[in-house]
Amino acid sequence: MLWIKALHIVFVTAWFAGLFYLPRILVNLAMETDAAANARLLIMARKLYRFMGPLALLALGFGMWLWGGYGITGGWLHAKLVLVIALVGYHHACGSLLKKFEDGKNTRSHVWFRWFNEVPVMLLLLVVFLVVVKPF
Repeated sequence: MLWIKALHIVFVTAWFAGLFYLPRILVNLAMETDAAANARLLIMARKLYRFMGPLALLALGFGMWLWGGYGITGGWLHAKLVLVIALVGYHHACGSLLKKFEDGKNTRSHVWFRWFNEVPVMLLLLVVFLVVVKPF
């Protein structure tokens, strides 16, 4: 089961790399006025988002494998699962925002995206706290 736990951690880390970087690209898209730079950022964002999907599925799959092996015990795990659902929602929100940029329909400012960019940091902090400390 330790191999599964290690793979879960690796794929969660990789998924979070995308969750940290894609919103940063969206910040730059919201600020960009040059059409060529905008097109390049859209290509980067699109490729990153497509790559994040399999990483998320692997992270979730190995997490479910751990869940099956260890069971759901403790309130901390229930809280973690709620945060994981929020992270999946955040992932999909990133895709929706990217689609708006691709369609030329973004109405949000770079400042909004800077705040949006901080959401996965807070969620990761809470998840790690719950997993390590197991407060309840």
